[in-house]
Amino acid sequence: MSDMRPILIAGPTASGKSGFAMRLAEALNGTIINADSMQVYRELRILTARPGPEDEAKLPHLLYGTVGGGEGYSAGRYAQDAGRAIAQAQAAGRRPIIVGGTGLYFKTLVEGLSPIPPIPDDVRTHWRRAAQEQGAEILHERLALRDAEMATRLARTDTQRVVRALEVLDATGVSLAEWQRRPREPVLDFNEVVPLLVTVEREELVRRIDHRFEQMMREGGLEEVLQLKGAALASDAPILAALGVRPLLRHLEGELSYADAVAAGQLETRQYAKRQVTWSRSNMIAWIRISAQEMQKTRAVQAVFVRTSH
Repeated sequence: MSDMRPILIAGPTASGKSGFAMRLAEALNGTIINADSMQVYRELRILTARPGPEDEAKLPHLLYGTVGGGEGYSAGRYAQDAGRAIAQAQAAGRRPIIVGGTGLYFKTLVEGLSPIPPIPDDVRTHWRRAAQEQGAEILHERLALRDAEMATRLARTDTQRVVRALEVLDATGVSLAEWQRRPREPVLDFNEVVPLLVTVEREELVRRIDHRFEQMMREGGLEEVLQLKGAALASDAPILAALGVRPLLRHLEGELSYADAVAAGQLETRQYAKRQVTWSRSNMIAWIRISAQEMQKTRAVQAVFVRTSH
């Protein structure tokens, strides 16, 4: 029986993961499954470097462009969707190849999430509005009075995590710290996957990032953002956090020149890639490293399975 273990391909943005996933999928009768938090949004194909129509026509792709720009998309929802996608691929006799740059999604797949119940919309809205009106430091002080353990864990300026701690406490009556101590149920057994982490030399990654952002602009990235601007999304819509969107919006509003907006988008992307690399060093210690140069070799596919076979 052929090896049907899911292959996980993680790594920084612009490292060549998607191209490598395509080559593996062609060689191994694979289905490519997204693990990028921005490639789930249908409105941003170019700026998120989503696979193009030709790639999608050549091989099955799942969880790409399935969510509207006005929707939030959590790691918990991703775990459910990815579980179904993996099962769908395997039921069709195809090998799941899960590729992306969102470390939390991979962590969710192989480690599971804390079993926190869904947060009611009114509670979530209340604390997001409070953050906008009062700021993170005031909310941190309020959290310290009610949940000292979480307050000591979180920076006073970490708006997102402070809000999360408060909304969980309000909705469940239980500290987020306690939820995080409870048993988790992963989607995949880490011992039954092939976990690959793509590495790239820093100078080469910077070159790739800058080149790719310029290519995105030539292919219509600004036009995508113009359409997004006309969609009347909430100011905190998650899709607006996609790399390059905010500086390009500032250009469209006359606040930045085109050249400055592009440079800001490139800088955002380089900073994000640095955070991805730092995160993977701490959280993907047991993953198999494969260099971007190694991926380009003609025998790279065979090499992966010589190194990872039981």
